[in-house]
Formats: sequence, structure tokens, C-alpha cells
Amino acid sequence: MLDEPAAGLNGSETRELHGHLQILKERGTTLLVIEHDMHFIRSMCDKIVVLNFGSKIAEGSFDQVRTDEQVREAYLGTEQAA
Repeated sequence: MLDEPAAGLNGSETRELHGHLQILKERGTTLLVIEHDMHFIRSMCDKIVVLNFGSKIAEGSFDQVRTDEQVREAYLGTEQAA
């Protein structure tokens, strides 16, 4: 279980971390990653679970959850009528 492993890392360090985790993944190790770096998540994770205030609002592939209406509303907000 990794909580924000890429937080505070520069690009080079993030790529190095990704490489180490990819080796573990290829060896069959299951990783639970809590992370806000969506580029990192997209390249590392096969299955994504999205929480909002502790409740699961979406689950699936990266492409499935990024287009989910609840995810977009929770993390991007909604447009207010003028």
C-alpha cells in the first residue's frame, strides 16, 4: 500500500519510482496506490477506484472513471448558470 508515493518527487524521480513499481507489478505483486498524480495513475494502474469524502463513486479503467459524471462533478465541479 502506497500513499502518495509521487508527492514531492520531480519528473526524474517519479519515472524511477514508476520503474521500480512496474517491476513489482510484473512479478505479480498487487499494489494499492493512493495518488493524485493522474499521469502516474494512468500509467501504473489497471483498475481505478475513486472516493469522494470516503465513499466510492466510481470503479473501472482509467478511461471509464475519468468520464464518469460523478467523478467529473466531484473533482471538476459543475458549471453554474449565470
